[in-house]
Amino acid sequence: MPANGLPAKSQPAKGRRARLARTLAVAGTGAAVLAMPLIGATTASAATPAATTAVTTAVTAYPNNLDGWIREAMTIMAQHGIPGSYDGIYRNIMRESSGNPLAINNWDSNAAKGTPSKGLLQVIDPTFAAYHVPGTAYDPYDPVANIVAACNYAADRYGSIDNVFGAY
Repeated sequence: MPANGLPAKSQPAKGRRARLARTLAVAGTGAAVLAMPLIGATTASAATPAATTAVTTAVTAYPNNLDGWIREAMTIMAQHGIPGSYDGIYRNIMRESSGNPLAINNWDSNAAKGTPSKGLLQVIDPTFAAYHVPGTAYDPYDPVANIVAACNYAADRYGSIDNVFGAY
């Protein structure tokens, strides 16, 4: 087990389904909070405009782009005590994959051994498996899962992704 106390492996999750479930959970929470003021109201129309606006905002919290992936990963990292800054993550992503979540390195020593580096932060499968964080997709090409696993590894090995300035 890594020094951070997280299990080396967790149950596989379907990438898109897991992301949708997180989104729906956030939307459901927002709707429940908005429904509370209705308990004493004389008409249901009192909360209708606010409910529509708040639920829409909750669903679009993380855009499906590099900025959104980093921000969602940082939220998960904070929940698990994994250090790292937006700038440190972004700097390493740009060096490793230029922001392409489907990037794969088929030419280095890892690839020659049959374990090519994959995803935004170019993680090999054994490292992804060892540092995967529960609540993220079990898929090294999933941008959020890749970022969180790589930052978890960097924290264990270097103290933080912020301390990584080259191949790691």
